[in-house]
Amino acid sequence: MRRESPVVAERRSARPGDEVAIVGAGIGGLTLALALHRANIACRVYEAAAEIRPLGVGINVLPHASAALRSLGVLAELERVAVVTREAAFFNRFGQHVYSEPAGRWAGHDAPQLSIHRADLQAVLLDAVRARIGADRVITGHACVGVDAGDDARVRLRFQDPAGAACDDAFAAVAVGCDGIHSALRRQLHPDEGPPRWSGVNMWRGVVPHAPFLSGATMVRAGWLSVGKMVIYPIRNAIDSEGRQLVNWVAELECAEPVRRDWSARGSLDEFFPAFADWHFDWLDVAALIRSTETVLAYPMVDQDPLPRWSFGRVTLLGDAAHPMVPRGSNGAGQAILDAVCLAEQLAARGVGADALAEYDRLRNAATAKIVLANRSTPPDTILREVHERSGDKPFARIEDVVSREALAQIANDYQQVAGMKPGADEPRRTP
Repeated sequence: MRRESPVVAERRSARPGDEVAIVGAGIGGLTLALALHRANIACRVYEAAAEIRPLGVGINVLPHASAALRSLGVLAELERVAVVTREAAFFNRFGQHVYSEPAGRWAGHDAPQLSIHRADLQAVLLDAVRARIGADRVITGHACVGVDAGDDARVRLRFQDPAGAACDDAFAAVAVGCDGIHSALRRQLHPDEGPPRWSGVNMWRGVVPHAPFLSGATMVRAGWLSVGKMVIYPIRNAIDSEGRQLVNWVAELECAEPVRRDWSARGSLDEFFPAFADWHFDWLDVAALIRSTETVLAYPMVDQDPLPRWSFGRVTLLGDAAHPMVPRGSNGAGQAILDAVCLAEQLAARGVGADALAEYDRLRNAATAKIVLANRSTPPDTILREVHERSGDKPFARIEDVVSREALAQIANDYQQVAGMKPGADEPRRTP
């Protein structure tokens, strides 16, 4: 027997008209709901989970995405729960400083870079969505299993509940798949795509209370993948009476086989810790940081080849469902946010239909494809690869004896250009 949907009665009494169905209440889906509300376009958000619970670890929101969130009226609240990133710093695996560059407002952007717990970002967005479009329009326990084109300028969405039972169908003018790396809509639109592309690297992640280190707002990258690489940054300030921060860390290591592709999969210290057991820097005891972590998560560093198209008539994809990328440029969440704002703008300008989805596809597909490929070959981490290879994985006396600072700066600049996150030439530099 079908379980009665909480919105069935309303659907029976009114056609959806220009309503947008958003499949997934992650960062991209919730940002899209806020952007549509700003454009006076009705929407509903359908989430597979029975309850939207705090999950995940740390992520970064780069300035171009922060600016978009500011335009949606949520940046101030996000800054209250995040760490406003001051700098990105690179080190070798011996803790020697390689290169630093300012981040966010300190780099001249008008908006900040935010280091934040994914759960905190999602919670701020969810609260804003429920307040603006109505809590009843965020519908949980509805996993979309497929979308069918209707015969009256509508699409029909089919759902299952968490137990696998069918829910009532929903109808909308367009459907947007924001359902992440395991997107059912992506599988429907591209059934012959094949498995994800594994980079040969696995990563293990965790969060742990720790005293502030370096500037207290530094994003650290250290080491290299063949011998062990770490990404470490704080994501919450002043979490206890000792003034400690919640620190996010990611350990990356080349491996023979990938771990399971599940964001919530548990990992074991035995799988990776030996590579980092002697990482005791004068500014941070990395080995002790890892050992003190209560829960370790494991995930393979995978992506998918860029798709030729996301939009098919009145159905399209957004965020990780459209362009999953290896997390080596701190850009996954940011690109989902930019997707959402672009799509809402096209729906407002062209009407809620296939033309808007096609133009959104044209604008965003090529831009994100460049980032997917850059994350594979020349992300900011390439700085570490250069130093690792040129130094022979040995300590150095002076970094200038290994590689010039100009060459390191060029690597960072090249990625920022691809990612679209350089401050505009006419944007005045500001003091934080």
